[in-house]
Amino acid sequence: MKTKQLATQLLSCAEIELHYKRPLFDSMVSITQPEDAVKTLRQFINPNTLDLKEAFWLLTLTNSNRLIGVSEITTGTTKGVQISPKLIFQIALKTNAVAIIVAHNHPSGKLKISESDKKETQKLKLLADKMEITLLDHLIITSESFLSFAYEREL
Repeated sequence: MKTKQLATQLLSCAEIELHYKRPLFDSMVSITQPEDAVKTLRQFINPNTLDLKEAFWLLTLTNSNRLIGVSEITTGTTKGVQISPKLIFQIALKTNAVAIIVAHNHPSGKLKISESDKKETQKLKLLADKMEITLLDHLIITSESFLSFAYEREL
């Protein structure tokens, strides 16, 4: 008898329920250009670790490019960071994002797009398109400046 109850409990389906209340529209930060995204990110990034190791961030946005949230996806080493597209899109879907901006830092201070950066961006763009989410930009941030894939026509 106990075995049947345990099996029933293990096979029963858990129900997920989401509740979301958007902040008042006028109080939401508007992201209209890469500079806006960088300014917002710099409020969340610890400047003491920006030149220490790579990290990867996600900004989720509404249909009118209002900021829903900022998430640090992962941190890596001085040479690179391994991202999880699954985690990125999990957050985007949970926040009901229509658009996203991704960003990572280059501790070296060099604002150069690597082949790895290009490949990961194209992979994210392909996945975003399949989920009807717009990848607006991929930013590379350093202590001194930033680079926008969109401005560089790499997106």
